[in-house]
Amino acid sequence: MVPTRIKKSVFVKMYILSNCLLYLSDKQFEMKIGFDAKRIYQNKTGLGNYSRTLVASLAEFYPDHSYYLFAPKITNMFDATSFSNMNVISPQKFPSSFFTSAWRSSWVKNDVIKNGIDVYHGLSHEIPLRIQNTSVKSVVTIHDLIFERYPKQYSFMDVRIHRKKILNACRNANEVIAISEQTKLDLINLYKIEKEKIKVCYQSCNPAFENALSDDEKNKIKTKYQLPNHFFLSVGSIIERKNLLNICKAYLKLSPEHRLPLVVIGDGGEYKRKVVDFVKKNNLENLIIFLSENESAKSSRSFQNGEDFPAIYQLATALIYPSYFEGFGIPILEALWSRTPVITSNVSCLPETGGDAALYVNPDREDEIAEAMKKIVEDNNFANEMKLKGWNYAQKFTQQKCADAVMNIYTSL
Repeated sequence: MVPTRIKKSVFVKMYILSNCLLYLSDKQFEMKIGFDAKRIYQNKTGLGNYSRTLVASLAEFYPDHSYYLFAPKITNMFDATSFSNMNVISPQKFPSSFFTSAWRSSWVKNDVIKNGIDVYHGLSHEIPLRIQNTSVKSVVTIHDLIFERYPKQYSFMDVRIHRKKILNACRNANEVIAISEQTKLDLINLYKIEKEKIKVCYQSCNPAFENALSDDEKNKIKTKYQLPNHFFLSVGSIIERKNLLNICKAYLKLSPEHRLPLVVIGDGGEYKRKVVDFVKKNNLENLIIFLSENESAKSSRSFQNGEDFPAIYQLATALIYPSYFEGFGIPILEALWSRTPVITSNVSCLPETGGDAALYVNPDREDEIAEAMKKIVEDNNFANEMKLKGWNYAQKFTQQKCADAVMNIYTSL
């Protein structure tokens, strides 16, 4: 017969052991997740916005995990200190502190391993070289293969570098995230990446666009930048693919009462000069407003970091975005959240992003662009219906849903 105190001792030990196993079982789901944070701190536009929004969403909705931003350079574009579960790692010692590009593309592995990272996410097309030879799982986000479709808009060396980095990342990462079905199809058809390895995870946008601003808040921005009472809006780099020239040509097909000014947010080089020449030649200077050249915009930190953009979107009559090709088209989503009607192209991934809430045109047909602009100005009921549809369709791209989709990939590794 076993003594009672021995029974109790065995029971206590078993109880402690079971609780330890339960604790360890719970702890295994608490991950250390690392990110290539270059775009977070150094890119003001699409790749930077995607990276900042995703990392902030994950930290908010999945606070039990720890997040590490591996950044070759720290700027004021992102404040990691506002998240208690976020850490920033940058190269501290020579040669990494001097050769930051080499640190990011390869040597960062040492810091990744040192910090016990479970999953490393390359947020923009690349992962560290030979990370597959370590115990760290890796994920890469591919935004688009535009350089393969429009190689003449890139230098010969840029095309080769982009191709090499993306192929390396897709072949060696454990999972590939495509931000649209269009990008997934391009990876399959152009690079022969197995479709089972690619998961489509749509992106969200800055939650500031979801908030309906008061008339006072919008009027402050209107006064600050001397915006017209009514205007169309164009957002994005002024490059050939974004198609600003055809928007300007559409103005020549509009009658005076439909010619609302066009406010352009973005900048460019050779193509912008071509657009400016067209504007001057056709006496459109009073209608085409390059807001990025506005002195208030140049000196305003809240313009440079996009803080004022939600108000500008909400003041606009419609966003015009007849791009020839995109990986996703984040300005469309920003407009949908802002309850701003959208005119966009019927090609590429843009119908994915706009759904049933946008007015679609052939980007090569300035007459179609003009007709869409005219319809928005003339038909208030139609415009209001688009605002409601836009808000409803935007619910497909909430921060929670986008964070959930990415976290599901992490936990499946």
